Amino acid sequence: MPVILPRMSVALPPCPYLPEPPPGLDHRHLGRHDEARDADFYLSCLEYGHSLWRRGLAARAVLCLDRAMGADLRGDEPVLRAWPMPYAAMAWFLVHTPPDVFIGNPRVHFQHYADRMNQPRREQRSARAWACWALTRRLRPDWPADPKHAVAEPTEDEIAERLDTHGLPGETAAWRAVLAACAPGVFSPAKENFQKALDRTGAAPTVRTSFPSRGGSSAG
Repeated sequence: MPVILPRMSVALPPCPYLPEPPPGLDHRHLGRHDEARDADFYLSCLEYGHSLWRRGLAARAVLCLDRAMGADLRGDEPVLRAWPMPYAAMAWFLVHTPPDVFIGNPRVHFQHYADRMNQPRREQRSARAWACWALTRRLRPDWPADPKHAVAEPTEDEIAERLDTHGLPGETAAWRAVLAACAPGVFSPAKENFQKALDRTGAAPTVRTSFPSRGGSSAG
């Protein structure tokens, strides 16, 4: 029987939890910021990640949201009121990636990323990577861990404690609201608690998708 390989690129629907990207974006949209990791960089990561997603580059879009979560923000930036830390967008990516579009194994990616994080803001960025790992475990329990990577996997409560300590004001509650909207193959952001925590993102219909088993390659 012939092996069907995942497509690397195919047009995908827009994500309601990310800003509309300007046309024609490429890597220069991030490179123009040089070493700055401020609010403008954060917005550019969201825009470029959405552009990559729309072009069907799901794995690269996930990595771009990783970069957004690494921005050096205080929590009072106006962009965060319009576009909160992109946990909802990450969950949306995971349930909207078609089986024949390459995304790798985000569970393994987030596991490695969180455990091997470097400076700057190591603890904050690691906590966010574990937070995305927890979303992935709820949404895609069919994705296996890396058995060769010895790491103490935190509980959801432990992740929340790390976000309380290292995250932005209100970030833990926002992440918990997204987490509560996750179930195997389902992201239901219309739930009441999600709306209270993320009232600026808008509601989206419940998404139900069946997933085939996939291999263990990393999105990173």
